[in-house]
Amino acid sequence: MEVSGKIKVINPEQQVSASFRKRELVVTTEEQYPQHIMVEFTQDKCDLLNSYKVGEAVKVSINLRGREWVNPQGETKYFNSIQGWRIERLQAETPATQMPPVPAVEAFEPATNFNEEEHDDLPF
Repeated sequence: MEVSGKIKVINPEQQVSASFRKRELVVTTEEQYPQHIMVEFTQDKCDLLNSYKVGEAVKVSINLRGREWVNPQGETKYFNSIQGWRIERLQAETPATQMPPVPAVEAFEPATNFNEEEHDDLPF
């Protein structure tokens, strides 16, 4: 799956535990009702965000993740997350390239040096 839009927020890397790190990115979609989508990049994927800046148009490849958790009272809760695994810059749309104008064609003049008796090698 993919999410496209402009970068709204790039959070600093968080060291969650000794062996787990994450970094969050918020992408604002460009549609009639823009959505602010928070995408987590984890472990070595955190470094993918180093060369990006707020305001850039991007396409983020994502996976949806869901997990179940039972609290101490025995209630089951569900959590979803959006994990990014690739990010690409989108090129700003350039105006359609226009074809160069067709040069004006001079008025057609019939050949005056045509001789029907000349032999040519055309088969028809």
